[in-house]
Amino acid sequence: MRPSRPRAASTCRSSASAPTATSASTNPGQSGLVKGCNEPGSSLASGTRVKTLAEQTRVDNARFFDDDINQVPTHCITQGIGTILKARHLVLLAFGEGKAEAVEETCEGGVSAFCPASALQLHPHATIIVDEAAASRLRHKDYYKYAFEHKPAWQGI
Repeated sequence: MRPSRPRAASTCRSSASAPTATSASTNPGQSGLVKGCNEPGSSLASGTRVKTLAEQTRVDNARFFDDDINQVPTHCITQGIGTILKARHLVLLAFGEGKAEAVEETCEGGVSAFCPASALQLHPHATIIVDEAAASRLRHKDYYKYAFEHKPAWQGI
């Protein structure tokens, strides 16, 4: 059941006044969307809101709805990029070759609303954890590995 518009507005007001999260974790979609429903083109300053899901997002999530696209909602409530960036520590997890382009754009592309996950570049404490397949398109992956292996213990993750 989808929430009615007044309920969605109430949810947004509640989350806007909630304390800042200590950490937030996310997984980039193949298109670089982040935290569920911040599709390419989402404002990097956006707050929690109702969003229309892109067709590809609905197709990707049909597996959670008995592989029936007609059961996948067309709208959702999502934390916006601006809301996510308020967390003290962001952790992005990406695994598999299907995430390689999104990881490349997130880490090495320009900060852009067309790859919402790229906003993590603006955060003072973002940790990105990937496997070899997801890192396969990174131009500077050897440096990232070196920097991780030689970072001071006080930095944590």
